[in-house]
Amino acid sequence: ERSNPGNNRKRLPRSCKQRSTVSGLYYIKPLKAKQQFLVYCEIDSSGLGWTVIQRRLDGSVDFNKNWNQYKEGFGYLSPTDTTEFWLGNEKTHLLSTQSTIPYVLRIEVEDWTGQKSTADYATFRLGSEKDNYRLTYAYFIGGDAGDAFDGYDFGDDPSDKFFTSHNGMQFSTYDKDNDKFEGNCAEQDGSGWWMNRFHAGHLNGKYYRGGTYSEADAQPAGYDNGIIWVTFRTRWYSMMKTSMKIIPFNRYGTDGGQQFVSKGSKAGDI
Repeated sequence: ERSNPGNNRKRLPRSCKQRSTVSGLYYIKPLKAKQQFLVYCEIDSSGLGWTVIQRRLDGSVDFNKNWNQYKEGFGYLSPTDTTEFWLGNEKTHLLSTQSTIPYVLRIEVEDWTGQKSTADYATFRLGSEKDNYRLTYAYFIGGDAGDAFDGYDFGDDPSDKFFTSHNGMQFSTYDKDNDKFEGNCAEQDGSGWWMNRFHAGHLNGKYYRGGTYSEADAQPAGYDNGIIWVTFRTRWYSMMKTSMKIIPFNRYGTDGGQQFVSKGSKAGDI
């Protein structure tokens, strides 16, 4: 359904519809959701509908929010997709766990020269709030942006890759610390994320105009706190634009739109 809160006659879709032709705002109601909510559906060139769960593009929204704000979502949804937002961990949890058909997560990054790239992950899901919205996925599908979620060897320590991986990490905010660090990464970085001890990918970081920033810019802590994806650009380069979007695996297409269905899934589960 397009955004029309008064129209409750038809059963609302559980996610962005497969055959929608126009990107825009739609009401959806995942299987276990108590009520409908608004999402931005991005329709790609194959006509497939991605549900966008994060958007950064101009630094207009402060991503240094508390646990409840990240749970419920913040920012602004616009029909022209020209605003920054976080859809909300609870909404993403409901979306990604509602079916036997798993979801694909796509990370999109764009640097300050306009170069764009993607990274796709299979069987993405967020756990419940009881599990602190734990991020899990099965494997990295591909994409020129590279697999920053798997961690990165910065050359500082043999444990770099292990302590910068994000798969299996719980969500942290400045008022709810679930990371592996002695301190509070979310508080130091000024944003919520699936923190390990450190990070190799962090799309909710501080918005630095121009891209390159330094330890002096990242005060008071001096840590790399920008919008980073280190397999695409260094940890001292902050992206101009990013998005995170999800789609059911049986609607995910590559190589001219070839469709993939995970083992054991049934058509019509979503």
